[in-house]
Amino acid sequence: MSSTPVDLTLAETTDVVCKVLAPLVAQGAIVRRPHATAWAERHQTDRAAHVVLAGLRERHGGAPLVLRIGTRRLVVVTLADDVRRLLDGSPEPFTPATKEKRGALAHFQPEGVLISPNSRRRRRRELNDHVLQTDHAVHDDGAAFVAAVRRGAVTLADRLVRTGGLDADAFSTTWWRIVLDMVLGTEACTDHDLVNALETLRRDANWSWLHPRRDRLRWKFECRIEYYAATARQGALVNAAHAKDPATAPSQVPHWLFAFDAAGAATFRALAVVAARPRVRERLLSETASEGTSLAVLPYARACVLESLRLWPTTLVVLRDSTRPTTWGARTLPAGTGFAVVSSFFHRDPQRLDHANEFVPEAWLDGRNDADWGLIPFSGGPVSCPGRSLVLLVTSHLLAGLAAHDLRVERGRYLARDPLPATVDHLGLRFRLGER
Repeated sequence: MSSTPVDLTLAETTDVVCKVLAPLVAQGAIVRRPHATAWAERHQTDRAAHVVLAGLRERHGGAPLVLRIGTRRLVVVTLADDVRRLLDGSPEPFTPATKEKRGALAHFQPEGVLISPNSRRRRRRELNDHVLQTDHAVHDDGAAFVAAVRRGAVTLADRLVRTGGLDADAFSTTWWRIVLDMVLGTEACTDHDLVNALETLRRDANWSWLHPRRDRLRWKFECRIEYYAATARQGALVNAAHAKDPATAPSQVPHWLFAFDAAGAATFRALAVVAARPRVRERLLSETASEGTSLAVLPYARACVLESLRLWPTTLVVLRDSTRPTTWGARTLPAGTGFAVVSSFFHRDPQRLDHANEFVPEAWLDGRNDADWGLIPFSGGPVSCPGRSLVLLVTSHLLAGLAAHDLRVERGRYLARDPLPATVDHLGLRFRLGER
């Protein structure tokens, strides 16, 4: 039976707002703010947030925590069973199209599936599942995607040899070439204007309803996507989407670009752990040596990316809004109540996980992590991320390709052993080649 939600006191609410929610908002939900992410790492904000939420869970017996923030009622859950209820109950009666997300994503993907009303969600979700091949471990066009990854890995290796180093900006430039190749086709690989427009719109989206819309810039951005939708080569995701549903296809592309950006951050953090831990690197190299094809699933490399997402979630908080009055325990919450799952709290919870603060990819291989509803690197339930398999295919091959080089990461001593830092700013990571 569900615990009855409890109203927090003013002091408790202030603690949650200041130490849990404010740092997440400051870092940027849609695109990270470099100064804020660096500040979050220095102050290990995820650790402080965990202390607050763990204390409240203990004090209130695991009951959902009800905050009043202005006119908004927000319920923060602290038990994995409550996470399961929210995710299993999406999109009805717990819609992912929350007030905050609709305000944010309307800046660059107003018709994206994530914020679609239920009347339009089904068609858009079916298109996403079809194009991203949600149920396939390896996409039908996986060979072309892995080839793009290999080209990117060569580019990054050449840069390492030429300059002796690799930082987040250089990695991001190459990562976007890979993503644009896969999503929009080879012609789009160097479309810096499109990437810059998306970056600008996403910065605005960080402010949700508080920032005015740039309708002209979004129109230009959408025109570029529609152009690629009509001209992209076979094998590009937008081509498959256009063939399936020409009317819906362009509106779904911005979310794929947005999501792949987070995948790049997870890969970069995983690479930092690989560079700091020779045994992890050796196992990656062993796996790639034993797999004979370019389309190998690479289970251990995938598990390393998943472990990076567990330790340092790219979705900082999972939000839902109730679409009707919700009975929870002995209390009925009105329609429009917001619910929040703070990802890092569940992903690093020592009450459920023996390896909460350790790098243990094996827990993704033996089923321990998949069985835990508190671990949601790709969300969960009916509205879980349709691109999970594709993202893991691409990121695992890039991670394995870069692991072939003897890299050293600055501040690697913090990643070389457990427990790992609660907060790691991927934008501040820098690598160099090892001594030869």
